[in-house]
Amino acid sequence: MAGDPTPAACPIEDYRTFGPPVPALTSFERMDGYQDRARPVLWTRDTPGYWVFTDHDVILDGLQQPDLWSSQVITPTEPDPPFQWIPVMLDPPEHTRWRQLLGGYFTPKRTKAMLDEQRRLAAEIIEAVRPKGECDFVRDVARIFPATIFLQIMGMPVGKFEEFMEWEEKILHSSDNDVRMEGMQLVMGYFAGLIAERRADPDEAATDIVNTALNWEIDGEPVSDADLLNCMLLLFMAGLDTVTSQTSYAFLHLATHPGDRKRVTDSPELIPHAVEELLRVYPIVQTARKATRDVDFHGCPIKAGDMAAFPLSAAGRDASAFPDARRVDLDREDVRHLSFGAGPHRCLGSHLARQEMAVLLAEWHRLIPDYELVETPTEHGGGVWGLDALRLRWDV
Repeated sequence: MAGDPTPAACPIEDYRTFGPPVPALTSFERMDGYQDRARPVLWTRDTPGYWVFTDHDVILDGLQQPDLWSSQVITPTEPDPPFQWIPVMLDPPEHTRWRQLLGGYFTPKRTKAMLDEQRRLAAEIIEAVRPKGECDFVRDVARIFPATIFLQIMGMPVGKFEEFMEWEEKILHSSDNDVRMEGMQLVMGYFAGLIAERRADPDEAATDIVNTALNWEIDGEPVSDADLLNCMLLLFMAGLDTVTSQTSYAFLHLATHPGDRKRVTDSPELIPHAVEELLRVYPIVQTARKATRDVDFHGCPIKAGDMAAFPLSAAGRDASAFPDARRVDLDREDVRHLSFGAGPHRCLGSHLARQEMAVLLAEWHRLIPDYELVETPTEHGGGVWGLDALRLRWDV
């Protein structure tokens, strides 16, 4: 690892990947400040010491160079993780083979085929809270909707939802490595039992991921049980967390910006565009990489083994890439963003995530067009930012 660079070579900031809960949007405001003071990169002494890139084009360049920036890590605070989530922690060409294997489950055609059922499910969830005049949107809506869809895609029991969410919380939102490992072991133990159960009693007609994964092959060879479990673990985390967090920030914005809320309500055809703009302004994933060799990267003296954060929140809110970048503008013409990542590891489920967000925005504003924030929520950091709760109320 490189030693601390001098301030003359690189600004040093008190950047932290993990920390205590803070008022909602504080993490974004802090990132804005880092970007204003340190471009294109800063150094943090947050253990073990790592680079944080703050410029849109530099982040894009890094994510498109897997030969230089390896994905074998998840957070910049853990340079040698004792686990390997497949395929996100693989580099090409191994990553490419797995992505080809998984790609068919998340195609635009397959995603669109789920649309009517997703609309029905969203309306059912919203109708359950509408008579109450108030809800915790995170707990009562944003967690349930995408998780139910994901569990159905995976072939997992919806009845174990709460237990699954407890495991996910341990893995993704704890800074304690022991707690994270405990969560992973619980998930992998569950999948080991489920896979054994499906092998003992196969359903040839089933099309869910767990059933079809039993016959997966790469280069003509069956996928090992260890690799299969690591892949199931990754899908579990991605399916139960990211859309929940992203949708919650979208609704926080709309609850506090009545003009944007009215436009979405009055013109539902605007919603797909609004989803893209909300994704751009509130990117929740703050990804990390590990340098594979010594190199000068945009003036930064990288050494092999150096850790780096490539926060997508900085990329989406960079005024050098988007005019007035930190403001949601539903009339913005260019909303191309990096909120699903870039390069070979760009989010495989982006089509599904977009559709789920659009469906939830459309159905909610059809049924509850006017609402407000009850109190300022708190948010958690880590590799995926999210709101701890989002209390909304409306007239009944």
